Amino acid sequence: MSLVSILILVGLSLGVHLASLLPFTRRFRIQLLLILSVVVIYWLQPGLPIRGLDFWLPTATVFIAVLGWLLTAQPEERAYRSNLHTYFLLTMLILVIALTRYLGATTFLTPSRPPQIHLVIAALLVVSLFFFALQKLHKTPGTLLALAIFALLLLFILLKLPSLTLAASSTLRGFTGQSRELASAFDIRWLGFSYIAFRLIHTLRDRQTGHLPALSLEEYLVYMLFFPAFSAGPIDRAERFIKELRQPEAPGAKNLAAGGERLLIGLFKKFILADTLAMIALNGQNAGQVQGAGWLWLLLLAYSFQIFFDFSGYTDIAIGLGHLMGIRLPENFNAPYLKPSLTRFWDNWHITLTQWFRAYVFNPLTRLLRTKARTLPAWLVILITQLSTMVLIGLWHGMTLNFILWGLWHGFGLFINNRWSSAAHPLTTRVQARPALNHLVTALSILLTFTYVSLGWVWFALPDVSTSLKVLASLFGIGGGA
Repeated sequence: MSLVSILILVGLSLGVHLASLLPFTRRFRIQLLLILSVVVIYWLQPGLPIRGLDFWLPTATVFIAVLGWLLTAQPEERAYRSNLHTYFLLTMLILVIALTRYLGATTFLTPSRPPQIHLVIAALLVVSLFFFALQKLHKTPGTLLALAIFALLLLFILLKLPSLTLAASSTLRGFTGQSRELASAFDIRWLGFSYIAFRLIHTLRDRQTGHLPALSLEEYLVYMLFFPAFSAGPIDRAERFIKELRQPEAPGAKNLAAGGERLLIGLFKKFILADTLAMIALNGQNAGQVQGAGWLWLLLLAYSFQIFFDFSGYTDIAIGLGHLMGIRLPENFNAPYLKPSLTRFWDNWHITLTQWFRAYVFNPLTRLLRTKARTLPAWLVILITQLSTMVLIGLWHGMTLNFILWGLWHGFGLFINNRWSSAAHPLTTRVQARPALNHLVTALSILLTFTYVSLGWVWFALPDVSTSLKVLASLFGIGGGA
């Protein structure tokens, strides 16, 4: 996201802030948030070489969110007339965006000209008929919720696995009359799908367990599409976000100051620190050009801080935009490189992602193994669950062997951390009783944890296993260079 794009989002957030101050527009605040969020996802969607796809993907995002609400809402919630008004507003908004194709060759809401209007109308009619039929369900069967989760996972795999994405690109090019030979795995870049998939699975799973609060269609869509957090998180939970949406902080100087401060911090992290470090950070191009372990360590350290400042900078910007609109988003980073153990690191790095996987992967898998496989020793249960969770986090970033190895690196690290913490508990107690020694041990633990995490970034930063192994060897003076 460019600096200009962020400044435009700041302007939109200030517009919501102003609307919250005026009695006449205050009651339309949620509708305004919905309209802006829908427009922004079309606007931020990157241009794609497949004709019309950069219009259809945001449209699919909107209607997948509507489908999520239909599957999770109780029958009495679906019957409210206000939900019909929201759906009508949504379809009219999409039609208006589609009509911008007739404003000339230059587009301003979509990266390329939207498809022909009759195709958009036909798609809206088909989807609306399907939704109307689904709305008549007296109760959403549990199997349908499970199928929806499974479909989301399949779609995620399709978008992350290059061979499947390439096949999908070739198929879509055939539909649009474009050359299949030019198909590429990069032809399909669906802005924000990973994050909306997390929110959808969260609401579908919580409906299965009966923990999802009652939400109107309007509220559900704002939760799914809230533009500050849409493309880069944090991954909020519905029950927490809805409280903020229904009872926002009163607009005024306090919110403006808090939002402005976080925005400035985020902009400094991203555009000054991260972008500067990116010029020397480890990557596939410079890994084979550097001679000497010292220079490689410098590149690796630059990457470690670059990825932190980049990601946490975007989080600060999202939180700052939320503040301007009276909505507090959850924190996502809390000085993770200053934590004395790998467990503590993951409790403070991409916090909402860690919490999501803990709630929907680690804890359920642990309960399953302890109840269905009672003969398994506790240490093996811990090893299986930590490896499984971290490999899945790696695959979420990309379905390549390097990301799997990155997940295994952290999974084994967390397991060793867990076993050491248990075995060394008496020693830790004695060390903590001596302040000077405790400070020294803590400092060494922070250094060791940071080094381990940084070495793990080698798998993350480089494109293939061969290059990664050469760099890891060269970092310790083994071999003749990367």
